[in-house]
Amino acid sequence: MLDIALHLRVDVDPLRAAQNDMGVCDAIERIAPGGEPADMSAPHVPKVAGIDPLVPPPAQTSAPAGAVIQDRLAGWVSDLTTLHELTERLVGTGTLDEALHEVVRAGAALVGARRGFAALEPADGLGPASTVGLGLAHADLGHLETVPRGSTAYGRILDGAAGSAPGTDTDGASPDLLHEEGLDPLHREVAARLGYAASYALPLAGPSGRLGAVVWLYDEPAEPGARRRHLASLYLRYATEHLARLLELERARARVATLTEGLLPRRLPRVPGVRMAVRHRTGPLGGGDWYDALPLPEGALGLVVGSVTGSGPGATAAMGRLRASLRAYAVMEGEDPVAVLSDLELLMRLTEPARSATALMAYCEPARRKIVFAGAGHSPPLIVGERRTEYAETTLSAPLGMLSCWEAPSVEITPHPGETVLLYTDGLLHRTGDPMDRAFARLHAAAAGVPAVLRDDPGALADHVLRTVLPGGLDEAEAAQDIVLLAARFN
Repeated sequence: MLDIALHLRVDVDPLRAAQNDMGVCDAIERIAPGGEPADMSAPHVPKVAGIDPLVPPPAQTSAPAGAVIQDRLAGWVSDLTTLHELTERLVGTGTLDEALHEVVRAGAALVGARRGFAALEPADGLGPASTVGLGLAHADLGHLETVPRGSTAYGRILDGAAGSAPGTDTDGASPDLLHEEGLDPLHREVAARLGYAASYALPLAGPSGRLGAVVWLYDEPAEPGARRRHLASLYLRYATEHLARLLELERARARVATLTEGLLPRRLPRVPGVRMAVRHRTGPLGGGDWYDALPLPEGALGLVVGSVTGSGPGATAAMGRLRASLRAYAVMEGEDPVAVLSDLELLMRLTEPARSATALMAYCEPARRKIVFAGAGHSPPLIVGERRTEYAETTLSAPLGMLSCWEAPSVEITPHPGETVLLYTDGLLHRTGDPMDRAFARLHAAAAGVPAVLRDDPGALADHVLRTVLPGGLDEAEAAQDIVLLAARFN
């Protein structure tokens, strides 16, 4: 960050040595006297008519050196303050898209442009690649992408990323595009269509290589001055470091999400008499929430949601082991969910002694519209229908791994034709930010308020519930909890 002192002490000699790039020493050289004053060695001239010739008459002289130094120093402090404020705003961004938008906006203020865009294209080829614009619609960005890269300054920056020295500040200025000789005809056409006559591009380059480029567009022929270029270069030097950190975080999140999705069902099975949909999101650190839906003998269906304590790769791996074990137990004795969870609890005590887990299993017979539930410390399912929206009363029980021997009675319900049963993990309730009793009430109100036209589609019903319950949306960047919402509609 840029720290600005509240009190500044100015000495001419240190200033001349330290502020060479700000132009202060040049001003001192121009203003400083060249030698001993002439009147110190001039002969004495006698008085004439009462006028003392040694008193010099007033003269129109330039400003003293101290005033010039003060003005230059004030401008320097103003520039530092501006950079400090802009970098503070940049630090507040938590995602790549937010940071790129802020970089384009701040850079436009520094170089005096009204529009621009940033192209993220890491030189290592590992992605992600994206483009964000300022004052440019999605269609405008599409037009710009049709221009051959070799005819644009930012395209040359991106194409030369692999061979350029990291940390260089080479830029691309096109002060008068429409009158530029040799300009690609398509580039000229796009510039005329979008109404820009000049552009200025800078690389997003760091020690590990180039991440992309930023371009600002001018409505009239223009080019930023040396001071504006210097400020923009300093700002992008810090911005690139921030973007590099966010890029690594984004890649880590993508790897965790890929691993988690690989441990969960790729698709839900098709079972006569029931339609299903699931919505799942993994937190940035990765977690242990899981779900399953597996066909069982005689047209039955097993539905499971669960959550392992902790977060990160360890919790994800434990989730995968428990889910695989539960599938095996469900195939052997799925008609008795209590027996399945008892076997899983024994396995946890032997193989996962440092963890606990919650789980809710449903043994469904769609032809008879019969569901048998067994829960281990998990939230109760929610039944949503035309005439009722209510939580199914399941017995209170401890999570798996908390007691030396787990067992709880099962509960049987009969959904009416057209009713949907919602199974979910506690992450959905925690993401609301409310106490648990209010979170349950919010979920109930969201399910009760589903429009009639959406009730026949379990996917549309689940989406409506999530949009209503979650204040920041399903893809909220700062949310740490996993979410699972499994909807099963019985015909």
